[in-house]
Amino acid sequence: MNNVERHQHIIRLVNKKGHVSVVELCDILGVSSVTIRKDLQFLEDSGLVYRTHGGVTKQNPYQTDRPVIEKEKIHEKEKQAIARAASKFVTANDSIIIGSGTTTQFLAREIVPQGHLTVVTSALNVTFELLKHANVEVIQLGGSVRHTSSSVTGLYAMQILDQFYCSKLFLGVDGIDLEYGISTTSAQEALLNQKMISVAHQVIVLADSSKFGRKSFGKITDYSQIDVIISDDIPKPYLDRFDSLGIQTIICGKG
Repeated sequence: MNNVERHQHIIRLVNKKGHVSVVELCDILGVSSVTIRKDLQFLEDSGLVYRTHGGVTKQNPYQTDRPVIEKEKIHEKEKQAIARAASKFVTANDSIIIGSGTTTQFLAREIVPQGHLTVVTSALNVTFELLKHANVEVIQLGGSVRHTSSSVTGLYAMQILDQFYCSKLFLGVDGIDLEYGISTTSAQEALLNQKMISVAHQVIVLADSSKFGRKSFGKITDYSQIDVIISDDIPKPYLDRFDSLGIQTIICGKG
């Protein structure tokens, strides 16, 4: 098998499986890891694949910032299913924090408050969704507004959080990497998320399956501070890791 044939075979495998390891490619193609790594470098330089630690993927593992108006239309059914599952964690007379993002906006739409509900949020889109409920008290954090996320960040928002302690934090993320942890595209957003984690009893991550195997600029936390992860699908290596750490996982089908 010459270089061109090998490259074509690699592309077909990546398109079929989504991610293929260097070890797998060595076994399938009968060549050394040095040869495979050269192949992957050539294919990445050509813009055909993306290299990852120990393998290759068809999806860019680095998540970049996009406006919520654009993100809201992506994986819509998955986000609806995740939001419905997450809404079941909201109890009567609860006090919760909802972070920014489109999946958390879907959660706000799904919430049917029992008794009085207090919601602390940095997200303007979440606030607008909850205003229809007379028995929901929304505490909107203040600060600099990020246009892409329709949410606030900064020192003022972090200082206000010092005044509260909530039962749950519902956190949307842009990336979940096996080693790196969970992340978001904004460093300022990541800092605010870290503060939210510190004032919440339970941390619930909402992430559709496209977020797995991806990293973003701002690291929020490793897995030690996560209690629950809700997704439409979770790759087995992540399920094994979460199980070993005692993290509850909920997989819900598309809406």
